[in-house]
Amino acid sequence: MENTFTAISKSNFVTIVEVDNPPANTLSSASIAELRSVFHTLATDEATRAIILTGLGRFFIAGADIKEFVAVLGNEAEALAMATAGQALCDEIEAMNKPVIAAINGPALGGGLEVALGCHYRIAADHAILGLPELKLGLLPAFGGTQRLSRITNPAIALEIILTSKQVTSKEAYELGIIQKVVTSEELLTTAIKTAESFIEGKSMTSITRTIECIMQGYQEDVQLGLKRERHRFAELFNTKDAKEGIHAFVEKRKPKFIQS
Repeated sequence: MENTFTAISKSNFVTIVEVDNPPANTLSSASIAELRSVFHTLATDEATRAIILTGLGRFFIAGADIKEFVAVLGNEAEALAMATAGQALCDEIEAMNKPVIAAINGPALGGGLEVALGCHYRIAADHAILGLPELKLGLLPAFGGTQRLSRITNPAIALEIILTSKQVTSKEAYELGIIQKVVTSEELLTTAIKTAESFIEGKSMTSITRTIECIMQGYQEDVQLGLKRERHRFAELFNTKDAKEGIHAFVEKRKPKFIQS
C-alpha cells in the first residue's frame, strides 16, 4: 500500500523513514496510524536492522493537528482515544526490536518531541528547537511526554520545560541529556546513518534485540501506570473551559485568556 504521510528509503540495512505531512509535518490521526503501520512492518523486515526517523522539509514534527483538537472539544471519550493513539505510536517506536534514531532536522514540538523521546537515540541539527507547549492550550503533553521526559532528564527539568512551555535549543537539549549528538543540518543525515551502522555492523541482531529489550523494559517497567494517568488527565482537560479557550485562541491567532482557578 502506498504511503501518504511517509517516505521510505533503505541502504545497507538502515531504513530512513521521513515524515511528509506539509507544511509542518503535524501528527493527524491518519498520519499517526500510518506511522504505526510503518514501524509495525519494519519490525519484521529482514532488510531493516536499524531505523532513522526524520522529517521532510523544515520541520521534524511540529506537533499534533490542532484542527483535530477543535473537533473533539468537550468530548472526553474522543480525546482519550486521541491520546491513546499517540501513546500507542510512541510505545510502538520504543518497543521496536531494532535501534531507532531520531534525526531531528527542525522544530520538534508537542507530539513531535514526544515521538522523538520514544526513539532509542536522538541526534539534532544545531538550529533545531524542542518543546512541549501544550499548557498554552489548557492541556498537557499526552503522547508520553510527562513520563519519558522526566525519566530521560529528571522530574524538575521536565516540570520546568513543560510548565514554562519554553522552546529548548538543540545545544540546551544536549546538555540536559535529551539529545545525544548535535551537528549541522548538512551533517545530520550522514551522522545518523553512520551512527545506525555503528550500532549494527558486526553484531548479532539477536543480541541487539535482546539488549534493547533489557534496557527499554527495565527502564519503563512502571511507565504504563503513568501513561494511563497522563491520557486520562488529557481527556478530562478537553472538557474544560480553559482547553476551549486555549485551542480557539491558537486557531484565531490571539493570546488565550485562561480562567484562573
